[in-house]
Amino acid sequence: MHDRGQLEGPGFTDWDEVHEVVADAYFPHALHPLSHDSAARSVLESSSMGALRFARIGFGAAVSIESDHPGAYGINIPLTGSIVSVTDGKEITSTPGMATICPPDTPTVITQWSSSCEIIGFKVDRDYLQREMDRILGRPGQSLPRQLDLREGAGAEWLRLVRSVSDQALSDSILLHSEHVSQHLSGALTTALVLTAMPEDDAGASGIRPRIVKRVIDAVHEDPSRPWTAGDMAEIVGVSVRRMQQGFREYVGMTPIEYLTDVRLARVHTDLIGGDTSSTVSDVAARWGLMHNGRFAAAYRRKYGVSPSRTLRRDEY
Repeated sequence: MHDRGQLEGPGFTDWDEVHEVVADAYFPHALHPLSHDSAARSVLESSSMGALRFARIGFGAAVSIESDHPGAYGINIPLTGSIVSVTDGKEITSTPGMATICPPDTPTVITQWSSSCEIIGFKVDRDYLQREMDRILGRPGQSLPRQLDLREGAGAEWLRLVRSVSDQALSDSILLHSEHVSQHLSGALTTALVLTAMPEDDAGASGIRPRIVKRVIDAVHEDPSRPWTAGDMAEIVGVSVRRMQQGFREYVGMTPIEYLTDVRLARVHTDLIGGDTSSTVSDVAARWGLMHNGRFAAAYRRKYGVSPSRTLRRDEY
């Protein structure tokens, strides 16, 4: 389920060796240095999580790269520097705050990977993403655009999530070795990607009935620890994610995922009050599907006015 790799200079002066390691960790490709710089400053960290793979890659030199990205989308997110890519004759330049989406099984040439460029590479299995897109959008056969704007709004939120999860994955966090946690985070990342990348379509978005919302609510209460995604919830009632979200905003006043988090917080609160004090807060939170400790603690304090650790110690009053 989970594997990691790491390559760091100095010591790597052979571009063929760098090519082999990066190809194994991210995508098969042809690598062409554009200067006489050595490979000594090349860096790579990689980790897989279900249908996803994260990679942090830098070459410390200007290079060009050719790849067909077999079987998966490759989303290249510059942290520094710039990448110029050409797919189907269309040139796209991405710098920090933008990301280039390389479609699967399609020749793409990175004509200029700048010497200062370091990226987070986000690789997602083609078939997995397509199934999720069909469920989320309710419009089969859609494909992602070639570039993402990550500077504000939903794009910035997705980037923060990617950076948080990739940091944990690349540090080999014990938490991510749980199949339950990996499924939850993979679904959350993929759903957020699709909703960020695809344009809003209000056609036919009205007409969500309260009973549809209630069916989702009942399913959440029945099994709140399930690694729910918005696509899972929408599939229960046979509507697109956006239509379901509109129904929740209209009848509940929050998104389905916000409602799910609220239910999970209530279950955690109950366990912390009445549970075994030998359990840790993290144990209880993970039991109910709340994996990001910092965000969980902040949400718990907003809801109950005290920290979860104080509740566990029975000194909240």
